[in-house]
Amino acid sequence: MDDRERRVAETVKAAILEDAARRDATTKLLVDAGRAGDAVIRAKARGVVSGHDAAREAFRALDPAIAYSAASPDGSRVEPGAAVARIYGRVRAILSAERTALNFLQHLSGVATLAAAFAEKVAGTGAVILDTRKTTPGLRFLEKEAVVHGGGRNHRADLASMILVKDNHIAAAGGIAAAVKRLGAARLAESEIEVGSLEELRVLRDTPPLRIMLDNFDPAGVSEAVAEIRGWPVRPEVEVSGGVSLENAAAYAAAGVDFISVGALTSRAGVLDMSLDLEGV
Repeated sequence: MDDRERRVAETVKAAILEDAARRDATTKLLVDAGRAGDAVIRAKARGVVSGHDAAREAFRALDPAIAYSAASPDGSRVEPGAAVARIYGRVRAILSAERTALNFLQHLSGVATLAAAFAEKVAGTGAVILDTRKTTPGLRFLEKEAVVHGGGRNHRADLASMILVKDNHIAAAGGIAAAVKRLGAARLAESEIEVGSLEELRVLRDTPPLRIMLDNFDPAGVSEAVAEIRGWPVRPEVEVSGGVSLENAAAYAAAGVDFISVGALTSRAGVLDMSLDLEGV
């Protein structure tokens, strides 16, 4: 078992325990222990699928012999009525793991579907949609995978993954110039620094970091900032963050940025509705 498989197993184990799936009172009363059957999970809305590994693990946590087939693989687009997965095994395990498996599939597919909607808004502009750390505790790695399934890309995975200097870091350091000095040339070349105004941006002209984050700029402000940066001796990457929606994502992309980070991908995504039905017992 590799590290990712272990993380999936641990995450699913916690969810199975939360639902007391091994002590399912109703299923134990009504379903014989040896009864086997088929089930299918179907989409009830249009979207992008994600979460098969977690769903598969939910069923196999209760019956390691269960056969789980991804009829619509992660990253695939589905229409209402499409088969997402097919399951065969002990009916008790299928029914007891049903809600846990669907919770993972529906939530992660909702994230992938929203990521796909944002990616479509900026298609052809060169701008890349990024996620953030605004994730569900314990589900970050699965949610970030779902963003990729939807056509987005991942920003840093955690606080150790890169240097991202935000407004509170700047305040604690005594200003942008002081923060740049503390970073030094080597660290600056691998860092991202957030700015909230053109005045802050101009401080970085002669000591640009790898990437500049324009935080809570409107599209017109972003266009002005990008125009200034184009005149710098060295052009850093440019990221926009804050206030981005499906309605204005294209306008931000048209301003000439490299990245658009969207916390809503993981913090405000809905679910992709699905259902599980027994088809043969």
